[in-house]
Amino acid sequence: MTGGRLDRRPLDGEEHLAVDGRVSLDGTAARALHVGRARLVLMGALFALAYVVVGVRLVDVSLFNDGFEPRIAQAADPRSTPFGRRAIVDRNGVLLATNLPTASLHADPTKVPDPRATAAALARVLPGLDRATIAARLASGRRFVWIKRILTPRQQLAVNRLGLPGLAFQQEQRRVYPLGRLTGHVVGFVDIDNSGIAGIEKTFDAALRSATPVSDGPIRLSIDSRVQYLVRDELAAAMREFRAIGAAGLVLDANDGEVLAMVSLPDFDPNASDADPAARFNRATLGTYEMGSTFKVFTTAMALDAGVVTLRDGYDASKPLHVARFIIRDYSPEKRWLSVPEILIYSSNIGAAKMALDVGAVRQRDYLARFGLLRRAAIELPEVAQPLLPSPWREINTMTIGFGHGIAVSPLQLTAGVAAVVNGGIFNPPTLIARESDLDAGGARVISARTSARMRRLMERVVAEGTGRKAAVAGYLIGGKTGTADKPGRGGYQRRAIISSFVAAFPIAAPRYVVFAMLDEPKGTKKTYNFATGGWTAAPLVGRIIARLGPMMGLPPERAPAPAEPGGRVIAAALKGGGGVAF
Repeated sequence: MTGGRLDRRPLDGEEHLAVDGRVSLDGTAARALHVGRARLVLMGALFALAYVVVGVRLVDVSLFNDGFEPRIAQAADPRSTPFGRRAIVDRNGVLLATNLPTASLHADPTKVPDPRATAAALARVLPGLDRATIAARLASGRRFVWIKRILTPRQQLAVNRLGLPGLAFQQEQRRVYPLGRLTGHVVGFVDIDNSGIAGIEKTFDAALRSATPVSDGPIRLSIDSRVQYLVRDELAAAMREFRAIGAAGLVLDANDGEVLAMVSLPDFDPNASDADPAARFNRATLGTYEMGSTFKVFTTAMALDAGVVTLRDGYDASKPLHVARFIIRDYSPEKRWLSVPEILIYSSNIGAAKMALDVGAVRQRDYLARFGLLRRAAIELPEVAQPLLPSPWREINTMTIGFGHGIAVSPLQLTAGVAAVVNGGIFNPPTLIARESDLDAGGARVISARTSARMRRLMERVVAEGTGRKAAVAGYLIGGKTGTADKPGRGGYQRRAIISSFVAAFPIAAPRYVVFAMLDEPKGTKKTYNFATGGWTAAPLVGRIIARLGPMMGLPPERAPAPAEPGGRVIAAALKGGGGVAF
């Protein structure tokens, strides 16, 4: 075509127009071209719209975050990670038990070409594996055998690098205890299959295996890990100082029974599978001991509450008491008539025995039952001992129980009973589960509020001028009672093996906490003039605990003595050194 001439020429079977050298399609080809262009425009518009939507959303999230958080960036909360077993935390939310994902190594022996070589290679990277045992498993011809459960990430990587055929990993969970031995006796531990076999882990095994651990949340204990640490720290120091074979310590909320600290030494690390079985023994709940003179708190309280004696009464403690073949003596005799207050203050076995005899066996048993001393402690642990009681309960038993011999109870039982004596007369079952409020305690009255007030004043005098003087703490008014008891052995009591203890309440005018400490077979030192009794060993131990506990719990120092009981009076008791006792 030349000039402006128009030619019609065939193109692949279709006609086309040629104008000035340019080709223009016509017919079917032209229609196909238009359809293709339309589709391309539509697809381009859709892609552009998608990019605009994504861009707008990114700007919205970046500049105007409305609560959306990308899941990939979220750190999992270890207390609620849904691995099939709920976490355990202390009263302040501190993690005590949780799960970590881990891998376990297994094999299909039918796919292992050389069992001996495979076993040798695995033994090199997995310490503790027995090469012969693994080789036998790999040669068994079975389709599944375990090689090693719960591998560390480094161990899993080392096995992977071997590139051995027939081996595989199974994802599992490992129960871990971040605070280790600090809460071992309370929290307990699980077996290889994550089943609870001790402590809280066993008691609440079904609840901890909740199908919805995230929604249910962790189990919150009453334990305060800070208090737990300071009690353990002081107990361990006292054990070393007095070369004791064991120790136990408790801090109890005096008004609702919550256990803030429960320590038993020696202890164990629940993360370790090879813990000494003896160290797993919980002396605070599973051990039963004759608590000695701490029981005089109960004897005095029940005698006053039953109206058997008044604060003006007393007993002749000038010489030992002979009952059949038994002789009851005072450890440090005053050798004179003692008033009821003095019997507690100076810890007279003779006076307590006579007082218990006046109370009588029937009433004694009734009061001790009210104080929770004749049955297992109702605490959320499987490791709880049954108290050891005399049978039959004869007159001599009534007398010896009056000063803490002939009956064996756990430290937890004693502490909970003393809490009832000082808190106004209400016994609250001890608990390791954090209460929502004091109303959840569900306590029962065991003695009158008037008797409780009198006992607080008596226990204060024990620390002020009695056997518990070494428990005194500057800035806090403390009430307490010492206890020393010979340990029973074959054929009678051991001559040089004792249990030394001290139980205290503070601030004694309105007690918030009851603190107990016990040393098993302490030995005297030069500093204690070779004495190892409760007043020399356990009393100063409790004093040190209180000195640290008070500020920690926000209790301000007291500047004035606790007020005397309303309508009180002074009992002229001819106390050692003169003076009287205000009640």
